[in-house]
Amino acid sequence: MLENYLPILIFLGLGIGFGVVPVLAGRVLAPNRPDDAKLSPYECGFEAFEDSRMKFDVRYYLVAILFIIFDLEIAFFVPWAVVLDNIGWFGYFAMMIFLGILVIGFAYEWKKGALEWE
Repeated sequence: MLENYLPILIFLGLGIGFGVVPVLAGRVLAPNRPDDAKLSPYECGFEAFEDSRMKFDVRYYLVAILFIIFDLEIAFFVPWAVVLDNIGWFGYFAMMIFLGILVIGFAYEWKKGALEWE
């Protein structure tokens, strides 16, 4: 019974080894020469000037969510294009309806100014 778990234990051991050994090798073999430039806080090329818990504009999140939504919807095109010969006209018109809804949503967001960045 326990011999059935041996491949799983070997797999887990190798997985942990592949994750831990490079980190330990980097700590042991890498030169440690800290200086002021390496130890300074770095964010976008300039020193931090405000609290790290500052509020972001809601438009940042809106644009990020819109990007994710449209990006995921566009990801449906590849499998649709692969099986288009098999699904025929029904699949074609279903995708056209999907695209129509996508275009209506895009036009609505554009009209509301959600894509404008000031």
